[in-house]
Amino acid sequence: MKEVGAYEAKTHLAELLDEVMNGETILVTRRGKPVAKIVPYRDETMSVDDIADGFKRLRQMVSSEGPSIQEMIEEGRRF
Repeated sequence: MKEVGAYEAKTHLAELLDEVMNGETILVTRRGKPVAKIVPYRDETMSVDDIADGFKRLRQMVSSEGPSIQEMIEEGRRF
């Protein structure tokens, strides 16, 4: 990760953006302390299939140790 000062980032923004477009991540500092990170853009839109796959993975991680909803209904309990 490349590190540049805020003044340098301001004066060389176009060149830094070219580097980011090529996959570089740039840390912008002010007086040696990190203040911002410039990272390549990534489209984070998800398809319906991606969302469905995420729910399937979530269902596999959740344990069903307690009674099922049907068992609670048969017992007369509310959920």
